[in-house]
Amino acid sequence: MGASKKLKMATPLGPLLLQLFLLILLLISIHQSHPATASTIHLPFSIYPYSLSVTDFGATGDGLHYDTAAIQSAIKACPTFHHTQCHVTFPPGTYLTRTLFLKSGVVLDIKENATLLGCTKMEDYPKELQEWYVVVAENASDVGITGGGMVDGHGLGFVKRFNERKNVMVSWNTTGACLGDECRPRLVGFIDCKNVRVWNITLTEPAYWCLHIVRCENTSIHDVSIYGNFNTPNNDGIDIEDSNNTVITRCHIDTGDDAICPKTYTGPLYNLTVTNCWIRTKSSAIKLGSASSFDFKGLIFDNITIVESHRGLGLQIRDGGNVSDITFSNINISTRYYDPLWWGRAEPIYVTTCPRDSSAKEGSISNVVFINITANSENGVFLSGSKHGLLSNLRFINVNLTYRRWTNYSGGLIDYRPGCQGLVNHSIAGIIMEHIEGLEVENVNMRWSDHPFGHWNNPLDFKPSTVNNISLFNFRSSLYIK
Repeated sequence: MGASKKLKMATPLGPLLLQLFLLILLLISIHQSHPATASTIHLPFSIYPYSLSVTDFGATGDGLHYDTAAIQSAIKACPTFHHTQCHVTFPPGTYLTRTLFLKSGVVLDIKENATLLGCTKMEDYPKELQEWYVVVAENASDVGITGGGMVDGHGLGFVKRFNERKNVMVSWNTTGACLGDECRPRLVGFIDCKNVRVWNITLTEPAYWCLHIVRCENTSIHDVSIYGNFNTPNNDGIDIEDSNNTVITRCHIDTGDDAICPKTYTGPLYNLTVTNCWIRTKSSAIKLGSASSFDFKGLIFDNITIVESHRGLGLQIRDGGNVSDITFSNINISTRYYDPLWWGRAEPIYVTTCPRDSSAKEGSISNVVFINITANSENGVFLSGSKHGLLSNLRFINVNLTYRRWTNYSGGLIDYRPGCQGLVNHSIAGIIMEHIEGLEVENVNMRWSDHPFGHWNNPLDFKPSTVNNISLFNFRSSLYIK
């Protein structure tokens, strides 16, 4: 009788095991029918991740006492099984911390109404400049940050003097390891990592760069809000450095300096996709460079809204790297003048390559497409190659450009910075072109304001000696009427 009862209790496991077996076969089938490619993003995966609360390790979350040791203990306690994901959770509260180091398989799960707060003292950060972050992961895989809460860099605590033109920042340049006012800690960094995921989180008030992706493979950044003080220099939103196979989507970035900034220092950058983002900045909304020692290839920017920024879409190649196969599509741009202390002169589109200094090489830019672009700007488009670094095969398709003035800053300047020729006096034009071999303009509508300070003199400004093979099809230029 007892054996019979045991048998009846065990019977329901049969269908469950069968369902599990069929699920495994389905996953294997899907995997085999969709083999991985170079652009595949492999995200951290675990059906039932481990979860450890930092409060169980002694974190107070009162915003007054350091919780670093407790948080680091929770990270250390996470199991290290292969492909096991461990969530280190932060209940509501404010957790003051020195630099935190993530390891493979760990995801910081900062819950809604919880804040991870960085410090403002130099002694709270590692001795090595390369590790000056509030949160950093090095040589790790399957790592990330999520939870609906916030990581706060305490950026205003690094302002030495507040200034509406541009804040003067604290500098920790005591050893000569860094330059000028850029000696401050970044907020979050992933260095030499694989399978990085940052999602459903707010990153706010970085003292320097906000989210830094360095030499990483397979990174997903989505549903992230980034806020930086609008008058603070160098508080970039997302810097993607020498990293490949990166996807950024549904992000809101409102900051003083460049918003999304791919760079190449030690290796090429390829397969970057940015979609469905909202951006406002006192510098460039999208900027390739200016660090550009290696190539950029296969970048897509689609369905992006750029609001009252100093520069819209920018390619700023200064160090010899080449750029090719870039697409900008379905983008609405509004650009305006800000103080000339900030790079940019309200250009909706800015494509430039020139040597940073006499020792730098000249990189080329080719096969760049701008399609379905609408811009409302205080200045025109600037396309400038160099003698040995031509722009070639540029295409503008279905582009609407409206030029009108609404600030009181003076115009009439071309901005080549950094390096090159600096700021140069030049009359305003709809599109200024220099050192180009191949430009196709199709269905482009240019409208002009009759504002007395506009000084709109020329729809197309170029010298045939440096610009060759221009094709215009259905190009229109007319007066802007409110």
